Formats: sequence, structure tokens, C-alpha cells
Amino acid sequence: EKDPAEKRLNELGYNQELRREMSLFKTMAIAFSTMSLFAGVPLYGSGLLYGGPAPLVWGWVVVSFFTFFIGLAMAEICSSFPTAGSLYFWAANLAGPRWGPFASWCCAWLETIGLIAGIGTQAYAGSQALQIIILLCTGTNTNGGYFVPKWLFLVTYIALVIIWATLNTFALNLVALIDIVSIWWQVIGGFAFIISVPLVALKTQPASYVFTTLEVSPQSTGISSEPYAIVLALLLSQFSLFGYDAAAHLTEETKGADKNGPIAILSSIGIVSVMGWAYLLALTFSIQDFNYLYDSSNETGGSFVPGQILYDAFYGRYHSVVGAIIFLFIIWGSFFFCGLSTVTSAARVVYALSRDNGVPFSSIWRRLHPKHKVPTNAVWLCAAIAILLGLPILKIDVVFNAIVSICTIGWVGSYAVPIFARLIMNENDFNPGPFYLGRASRIICLVAFIWICYTCAAFLLPTSYPITFNTFNYAPVAIGVVLCSIMLWWIVDARKWFKGPVRNIDYSNG
Repeated sequence: EKDPAEKRLNELGYNQELRREMSLFKTMAIAFSTMSLFAGVPLYGSGLLYGGPAPLVWGWVVVSFFTFFIGLAMAEICSSFPTAGSLYFWAANLAGPRWGPFASWCCAWLETIGLIAGIGTQAYAGSQALQIIILLCTGTNTNGGYFVPKWLFLVTYIALVIIWATLNTFALNLVALIDIVSIWWQVIGGFAFIISVPLVALKTQPASYVFTTLEVSPQSTGISSEPYAIVLALLLSQFSLFGYDAAAHLTEETKGADKNGPIAILSSIGIVSVMGWAYLLALTFSIQDFNYLYDSSNETGGSFVPGQILYDAFYGRYHSVVGAIIFLFIIWGSFFFCGLSTVTSAARVVYALSRDNGVPFSSIWRRLHPKHKVPTNAVWLCAAIAILLGLPILKIDVVFNAIVSICTIGWVGSYAVPIFARLIMNENDFNPGPFYLGRASRIICLVAFIWICYTCAAFLLPTSYPITFNTFNYAPVAIGVVLCSIMLWWIVDARKWFKGPVRNIDYSNG
């Protein structure tokens, strides 16, 4: 008996090549891991500095609200097209024969850029957490602890990417198993964090401070305009709340994907929205002394605010750093799992795009490992580019902001293409799956599309003033260069041969 999603896949023109063995829970685990409960940790310090606690805490609520609109729009489309090329396959089909190839070209490349930069963000965040763990284990910044220098930071970054690529080279079963560990790691670790950190802290901030304080810090950020500060404080939530499309990439490997894909997308947004907010509140309530968090002579060298909040709480109560180190290790584990599943997603997109001849030297990248049936070459290509993205760490301080911006603009920008196509298409041309929004579809897609445009614009803004070589936001330059090259390649050459997703099934033989 054919799985209904496999039947739908054949109607869409693809053979079932990947193994269909992922349950709803496994698919949810991967989507949840890719979103990662602690994703926003590295941006917490800067977000808090821009506008104080209120914009950070309420910003999460606002961003979660709008993220649901994107999730609903994506779930409806996912239910109709359960294929691994997901987003760009959707774009091609929804945009119709005339614009389909161009829509799918833009979408596929945006997503590839976003996912590969996403590997870089997790490797950077993981290296940063590790740097603070080593510092606290060797005696803190004030007691002559070892603060990892830039070259060693880069070595850690590269090592993490290589470990993820190696794990992804072996069976998908292993990655799926690790992703199940990951969901429990984040749920149990997250609950432990949310409950224990405010309990351990010697004093907690009053609710009026957490929910109503809006204060800008022009002396350290150079930004005194409150609306601008609020826009920058929201970046933390916007960076944390995406990645749910990972459920869509695995639809060729999921049982009953036309129903389970949408469920996995919406439930992972729901869980991360609620737990992420509780986690932000736990951190913010536990602040002991706001100004001391950013003091470069404090125990964490003023370099990692969540680490300092943990140190203050546990050292203040127990005169020991063990608790802080354990929680930092939980956060580090979350980055590790998230990076691993991001490599999985990135390789699937590069594989699907190579299968459709959309990447230079496609024949190399679409090869599957003979035994494990995994796109090994695509995995290593993504890893190599992610490593190149990290090389400026040696010279520039704001590398992380640039990689985060490239990741978010590419990844969330790729959601915009199918959603826009769905928004403007003729309703009679849409073939709905089991999850269908009906009349509400247009307005939901419109809100989602406007929110995505706002998110991408916000990540292009300078994040500190005055603008110097060290504080310049490189994202607009990097994204601009890549997008111009891709557009140029389309105009000059690709439009002649790239026709969007290539069917690999032949109906004439029945």
C-alpha cells in the first residue's frame, strides 16, 4: 500500500529515492533542533543593551505572533507539495509556467545562502560558549583564567563544522537519533534553566523592571533613538524564530508527510515560542547588576552576557562556578545539535538543486553515498563554504552579526518567494492538500510576506555607531555581491537552461 504522500510525490513527478522512515516525532525533533531554543543566546547581550529589558521581552511576543502567519502559509503549501526541494519546488509550481523557473531559481539560491550561513552561526555560537566554559573552568577572567585567542577560536569553529559534516556523511539514522536526543536535551535543559536560574539568583529583578523598562545605551552602542533601538532589539527574536522549514525538507523521508509536515511546522513554532519566552524571562529576571554585565573586567571579560548572568547567580549563591558551567554546557549542546541538523538541511537543498542542474558541477554534488544513500559531496561542499565564511574572525569583531544577517536574510527571504507566489496566484490553480486555509489564505500570506520583508530590511541596518571598519555591518555587501552574481548568471546564461525542478519519473511507461 503506497503512502499517500509518496503517491502525491509521484504525481508531482518524482520517484521515491530517499528512504521514507521518519515518523512525525522524528521530523518534529529535527525542526525543533533547527530552530533551537537557545539560538538567540549570542544576541542576548546586544539586544538587552540596545533598549533594555522591555523591547527584548515584548519583542519576542510580537515576533512569535507574526511568525505564526508565516508558519500557517508554509504549512498550507507543504501539505500540497511534499517534496525535498520543498521551498523552491513550491515556488516553481505556484508561480506558474512563465515565472516558475525564475521564482524557483531565486528561492533555491536564497535558501542555500541562508542555510550555509546558518551552519556558520551555530559554529560561531558553539565556539563562543566553549570559550566561556574554558574561561570559567580555568579560573575566570579576574583570576587569570584562559581566554581563548582569536586563532584558537577559529580552530574550534572549523572543528565543529568538520564534526557535523562527518556525522552527516554516515547514516541519516544516526542524525535522526541525535536529533531525538536533542529535543529532550533542549526540553529538559530548557525547563531546568527556566526554573533554576531565577531560584538560584540571590535577588531577582521586579516585574516592573523586566516588563516596562526601556532604556537606550548611546554611550556603548551610539544609538539614542528609541524606535531604532527597539528595531535592533527585535533582531534577537527574529533570528531565533525560523528554521521550521526543516520539517518540509524531510517530507520525502516522512510517513504521511502531507499531514505530518504541517503539524511539525506549526508545533515546533508553538513550542519554541513559549519556551523561548520563558527562557528570556528567566535570564532577565536573574540580572544582578545591569552595568556590570558589560564591564570588560568582569569574570567573563564582558564578552558573553548570558554567561555572566549564570556566573553571578551560581557564584553568588554557592561560591562555586560548577552550576554556571553545567548550564553553559547545556547551551553549548543546543548549538551543537542545531548545527548538525542545519548541515542536514543545507545538504538536502544543495542535493535537490543539483538534481535539477542548478549548481555549477551539479553531477558531483548530486551523487549519493552508495551505502548510506546520503548526499555526501553536498554535505562537504556546504561545510567548506561555512568554513570560508568564518575566516574573517581573525580580523573583524562583528563577523557574527554579519553571518547572522546573511543567514536570516537568505533563509527567511527564501520563504517569501513561494508565499508571494501563493498570494498572487489564481485560487483555482491551487491544488490543496489535507491542510487548507481556504478563504483566509490570502490575508495570511499577505501579513506573512510583509513581515518577511520587514525582517530582511532590519538585518541590513548598521548595528552600532559611529560606523568604522570594525563596526560596519558587512551583510548588505556580502548579500549584494552574491545576489547580483546570481541574477547576472540568470540573465546571461541560466535562464536558457534552468527550467526549475526536473521530473525524474516517466509516466509513459505507466
